[in-house]
Amino acid sequence: MTERAAAPLHPVARELAASQGGLKSYPPVERWEDWEEYDPVAWPQKVKRRYSLIPTICFNCEAGCGLLAYVDRETLQIQKFEGNPAHPGSRGRNCAKGPATLNQVTDPERIRYPLRRVGPRGGGRWERVTWDDVLDDIGERIRKALVEGRQREVMYHLGRPGHELVYLQRVFHAWGIDGHNSHTNVCSASARAGYAFWHGMDRPSPDHANARFILLLSSHLETGHYFNPHAQRIMEAKARGAKIAVFDTRLSNTASMADWWLAPWPGSESAVLLAMAHILVREKLYDRDFVRRWVNWDEYLREERPDLPVAFAAFERAIDELYARFTPEYAEAESGVAAAAIVEIAREIGRAGSALATHIWRNTAAGNLGGWQVARALELIVVLMGAVGTPGGTAPSAWNKAVPAPPMMPPPGKIWSELLMPREYPLAFFEMSFLLPHFLREGRGKLAMYFTRVYNPVWTNPDGMSWIEALTDETKVERHACLTPIWSETAWFADYVLPMGHASERHDLMSQETHAARWIGFRQPVLRVALEKTGKRFDLTWQAHEAAGLGQVWEEDEFWIELSWRIDADGSLGIRKYFESPYRPGEKLRIEEQYRWIFENSVPGLPEAAAKEKLTPLAYMRKYGAFLIEDGVYRTHEQAPPPRDLDGATVDPVTNVVVKGGQPVGVEIDGQRHIGFPTPSRKLEFFSKTLKSWKWPEQAVPNYIRSHVHWSNLDRAKGEMVLLPTFRLPTLIHTRSGNAKWLYEISHTNPLWIHPEDATRLGVATGDLLKIATRIGHFVDKVWVTESVRPGVVACSHHLGRWRLHEDAGGERWSTALVDLSRPDAGKWRMRQLHGPRPFPSADPDSSRIWWNESGVHQNLTFPVQPDPVSGQHCWHQKVTVMRPGPDDRYGDVFVDTDKSFEVYREWLALARPAPGPDNLRRPLWLPRAFKPDVSAYRLDGG
Repeated sequence: MTERAAAPLHPVARELAASQGGLKSYPPVERWEDWEEYDPVAWPQKVKRRYSLIPTICFNCEAGCGLLAYVDRETLQIQKFEGNPAHPGSRGRNCAKGPATLNQVTDPERIRYPLRRVGPRGGGRWERVTWDDVLDDIGERIRKALVEGRQREVMYHLGRPGHELVYLQRVFHAWGIDGHNSHTNVCSASARAGYAFWHGMDRPSPDHANARFILLLSSHLETGHYFNPHAQRIMEAKARGAKIAVFDTRLSNTASMADWWLAPWPGSESAVLLAMAHILVREKLYDRDFVRRWVNWDEYLREERPDLPVAFAAFERAIDELYARFTPEYAEAESGVAAAAIVEIAREIGRAGSALATHIWRNTAAGNLGGWQVARALELIVVLMGAVGTPGGTAPSAWNKAVPAPPMMPPPGKIWSELLMPREYPLAFFEMSFLLPHFLREGRGKLAMYFTRVYNPVWTNPDGMSWIEALTDETKVERHACLTPIWSETAWFADYVLPMGHASERHDLMSQETHAARWIGFRQPVLRVALEKTGKRFDLTWQAHEAAGLGQVWEEDEFWIELSWRIDADGSLGIRKYFESPYRPGEKLRIEEQYRWIFENSVPGLPEAAAKEKLTPLAYMRKYGAFLIEDGVYRTHEQAPPPRDLDGATVDPVTNVVVKGGQPVGVEIDGQRHIGFPTPSRKLEFFSKTLKSWKWPEQAVPNYIRSHVHWSNLDRAKGEMVLLPTFRLPTLIHTRSGNAKWLYEISHTNPLWIHPEDATRLGVATGDLLKIATRIGHFVDKVWVTESVRPGVVACSHHLGRWRLHEDAGGERWSTALVDLSRPDAGKWRMRQLHGPRPFPSADPDSSRIWWNESGVHQNLTFPVQPDPVSGQHCWHQKVTVMRPGPDDRYGDVFVDTDKSFEVYREWLALARPAPGPDNLRRPLWLPRAFKPDVSAYRLDGG
């Protein structure tokens, strides 16, 4: 039995000699330039292949994991992608999406050349044009808008950035616009807001590997934010004895592997967390000294409890009284989570001490009205345990990221765009991007030039039919350029479809808060690098791709340089100078010069590490693809301010904030000066004076806000339920995995999860159809009956439901259904699937082997916009009516009324508490904002 188990899987392998020196996980880096291995397709024949291994960064989620491209030295084609062991975050490991990059590169249906529409938008007729045609037209339009003072009419709408928060900031500041629009408010705005109100930084960075207790409000092991780098470290902690608790209304794969699975009613998580926090306080399980030193408890007492002395003992009494109503029994009544489990987990957290790693990103924060208070409540537990920036604890994200400065950063523009940051949402994180069609419908402005970059709002956002209405109205959007590596529902309604590179076809930088360290990763165009190793030279990456047989696929970094030169060809606008070479004055910046400068000047330790190997910093990064700047990053807040900040500084006698030149630079605690946190108090803000002074006094401390889908708002007898549409699948990532055939062979349906109790009530079994009605329409989907979801709740993944309008164009046939989209009346839209994926002829023989015939259902079309009035987050969870379908209903049917969606938008808009705030400001000056404009633009009488 043992011998059979140990035998090789293939009988021919028994004839192989035993390996010398044991097996290795990865090729050694010294052999990357000329690596030899047997061709697995030729097995059992031993056909040798020689490869050049070139590192890059995966582009199929936000984690930024390292890849090694195996480039055949004879054909100069990419054979496969594997993990990069030199990458500090992913450490050579990848999920399924990393190797599937090969599918995206070789996809026979990919966009290879710039396309311009012919005829009406959405008509589906295109002509091939040159990159010069594109640059001349767009450059002229933008220049005209800038010269005429219409800076607010230029907008760039971003889906997935590389290092763009700095790179594009440089571009748009040079142009003098406030034009950066992101997808954050349909993704993570509420979690960001909750964290930022605590410590001024908008993401958590858990040190999972060293944790004793891990508390996840996510499906983190298989699909959460940075899930591969995090998952491997969570597994390491688990192997060392760490305990894991997961809050998730669904039984995710992560929840199934946890020590505790808590399935609260959607939106009730804050009640459970605050009950746990109160147990920690009442049983004195928290770190009293950390809270005394690092929490702004004194400000809370002065502002909210003037009846008490400003003493820590008084605060302990006050916080006990504040959360006294959050008993385990109250939390159980709100959430359905057993009171005994709440107590048990709270005490386990108390035993873990400062080695408490926590995370929330989307999950309940993105789903519910007031979801930002869930992040506030979760961080309260971290703060109480003194687990901020500790080994095994949870740090603010910025401490574990590296953001290298580019050459010549322009000053910010003195412009504020209310199409991005309207006064109704002064605290939003960040741009209110998903409301753009409604803002345009209200006449708040128009767009002369609109870019979508790796973003698909028609499909990804709620209320996609309103997006179609906006994008097809040329009085609202005059010119739309879609920068994309793949066909999408939004690209179909563009004026230009511009092919941009996948992971192995572009330059940019990545750094993510994967663990307690700071690292930088280098994404590079693999085939350009491979060709240049043979002695060939190219001015632009699209030229290298054309030589490699990929067509004229380009990259954004070079696109923006070239476009900026077209906008300001003579330099008279003051733009061109920011895109000139730092090494050749007056000449156009080349892409290798940009990264040469960054690696020589902006990455601490890199020049020295490169010199040890007799390499330039750029050559080092081309060789390894990543660099570890600093490991073991802990307690950054305790560092002393630099001497230049302390010279001439004063200490406020009440707040102990260290001030220089009117700006806080640190905080004095027990006689010592520390840099602290980037908040007004320079401490962790249990009490937010910002929330109080910006018209939300009742939410100034961590609190529980009942969700818009609270159980008390439902009538189960009428079929009313809650729909959870926010969960990911581990094999897909929004739009850009649509041309990865391996991934869609694995995942191609998004059935409706429903509990047996509800299935029995409705008389359905797995595979039957149900009709799900929202405020603005309905969709029809198949059912999966499972005990993995709570009664009263249905769930459907948002990663499926791709569609196209033409049989042979406009969508990847691996992943899309052909649909008929009709508009029987103004504002009324109907979609019916004609057929799902099916075999098609192409240069890839696998396209004739497609065996699946479903691509899922596009549920997001039926969701009205539901902006949280504080964070600006679209609250994804839906109150729905679930019913049996009618005789004319079919799988995949969608109906939407955009007039009703506009009505719902106005209802939620009425919840907002608009600016101005103190000093007639549009937004607090200290609060993070991507691409901050000049301070003068923050005043309502300026910008």
